[in-house]
Amino acid sequence: MLKINPYLNFDGNAEEVFNFYKSVFGGEFTPIQRFKDIPAGEKPMPKEEENRIMHIGLKISENAILMASDISDSMGMSLVKGNNNYISLTPDNKEEGQRLFNELSAGGQVEMPYEKMFWGDYFGSFTDKFGVCWMIDVEDK
Repeated sequence: MLKINPYLNFDGNAEEVFNFYKSVFGGEFTPIQRFKDIPAGEKPMPKEEENRIMHIGLKISENAILMASDISDSMGMSLVKGNNNYISLTPDNKEEGQRLFNELSAGGQVEMPYEKMFWGDYFGSFTDKFGVCWMIDVEDK
């Protein structure tokens, strides 16, 4: 079975972001790996990047793990923020959809309020306070 796991990149605040997401979804982190855990190579990791997140995962359901890392300037990585990627959630009911919308959008920018749409679903979209775009879509049963 194919699983799709969203993977996000941040510029030094992945741990803060994932602590926030954990407060919304619950669950446990997969083992957190930091850049300081990379075996020493020819070029040492700069002190200011050692504690950045190399990989973190948060199991948000039986079939989905939200994953992320921080970028490393010293490794030639760069972060480009934009609206070219959304995480689309489909909760079991409109009440859970409303809860997720309210909590995840707090401090962010609402694009479309969570409400019943012309196609029959409850839907809303927003960018959270960390710059990540989300969609909540619940079939009205």
